[in-house]
Order: sequence, then C-alpha cells, then structure tokens
Amino acid sequence: MPQETTQQYLLSIYQPDGEAPPPEVLDPIMANLQALNEEMQAKGAWVFAVGLHPPSTATVLRAKDDDVLMTDGPFAEGKEHIGGFTVVQAADLDEALEWGRRLATVLSPLSVEVRPIVSE
Repeated sequence: MPQETTQQYLLSIYQPDGEAPPPEVLDPIMANLQALNEEMQAKGAWVFAVGLHPPSTATVLRAKDDDVLMTDGPFAEGKEHIGGFTVVQAADLDEALEWGRRLATVLSPLSVEVRPIVSE
C-alpha cells in the first residue's frame, strides 16, 4: 500500500501595529478561531498554533565579526507584524491554501501568508 505523504505549511497571520480590538469585537473572532483549530485537529491537519507578544517585546540578534549585536524591538520597521501562526500538514499546496482561506476568513481583515516548510 502506498504511503500518503504530507507537507507542513506555515500560515503566518499579519496584523496591524496597535492595540487589540475591544472584547466585543475580539471575543467572537477568537471563538471562531478555536472552532477552526478544533476542525483542523479533527481532520489531522493541525500541527500547532501560537500567538505572539507585540513586536516591542522582540530582540534581534545579528552576528558581526566576533561579536553578536543585540537590538530591542522588531527586525524591520513596518505598519504590520506577524501576530501569530499556525502550522498545518496537508497533502498539497491546494489543501494548505484552503486552510489558509478559512483562517483568513475567520480573522478578516487580517492577511494570512501560506508558505511550505522545508523538510529534510
């Protein structure tokens, strides 16, 4: 019997800088996100998902000569940042894009980037 192969994909969630929406806006979104995560788990697509602290909590490390320079804050200045991500496994890009579409719909108007993860 042929073994089914899957690829893992990173679904990056981009959000604007600034405060989170008020609870009356955010709570229904988070409930819909939980339902989508549970569906992904039930179908065996969900690997893991996380939310990130604001970019102001980031520290960037960059090697230069024999030293490592440390800078507070995000790597790049921008108006939006990665606020979290989900890793899914899918049979192909089309299946991963469908999960990405579903995630983007739940999190509208936020953008979701779908990218394959390099596997060895």
